[in-house]
Amino acid sequence: MDFICPKCGGPLETVGENTKKCSLGHSFDRAKEGYYNLLLGSSGGTHGDNAEMVNARREFLSYGYYTPLCEVLSSMVIENTSPFECVLDAGLGEGYYTDAVERALREYDGGSCVMGFDISKDAVKRAAKRNPNISLAVASSYSMPIADGSVDTVMNVFAPLAKSEVLRVLRKGGRFIMAYAGEEHLFGLKSAIYDEPYKNETHDKEIDGFRLISSSRIRYTIELESAERVRSLFKMTPYAYRTGKEEMERLLSLDRLSTEVDFYVNCYEKI
Repeated sequence: MDFICPKCGGPLETVGENTKKCSLGHSFDRAKEGYYNLLLGSSGGTHGDNAEMVNARREFLSYGYYTPLCEVLSSMVIENTSPFECVLDAGLGEGYYTDAVERALREYDGGSCVMGFDISKDAVKRAAKRNPNISLAVASSYSMPIADGSVDTVMNVFAPLAKSEVLRVLRKGGRFIMAYAGEEHLFGLKSAIYDEPYKNETHDKEIDGFRLISSSRIRYTIELESAERVRSLFKMTPYAYRTGKEEMERLLSLDRLSTEVDFYVNCYEKI
């Protein structure tokens, strides 16, 4: 399986070593890091997470604080994907979870196709450096460069949900695995920032067009034992752009922090 042309929707064929082209002549060059930019109108400005946020997330995740989530995701993908099927991570960020899933699948069956995209070029560059076995592109979840009904499993980990596009690219009976923040997620971090911290809104697990197969909730407390780790967590979250100067200075003055983490991981079948 391969990406399709974002301009006309036709199949992309590899021409030479570093170019993909469709039958109408639309051509896309491979970046030196190994991905293709299939985001139309992406020549100006920054799309998605910037380099600072991507680097902060890479640093924070390298400490292993979210390993339990990574393990649950990998197990759920393996349990719901047959050997040699295609897995797509829609909005993969810097590829932390995609990398873990690809490695688990490679050990499990040795032949599954793993693809991913993100609207952030900085994030995709980092994902390409992490794992060259993943087929990568810069693209939007709301206009996936993926053929209709061609994917067996779609992952969505803390990314915007473009339900109509997920339904379009999934085959009938295909699996949709979604991870999102629970009510208590990072409440300790928010308590350190805001005078009146708030819990996250509860999500409705039901999604039109899908049947819920299973749901897991992962909750535990993490201890950030240095100012650098507190800073990397804060800078990888949207709170870094929503927090006033006084509250930000309060948070960045901390040299340790204890906070809850709270995730839901749901698996759906396309009806």
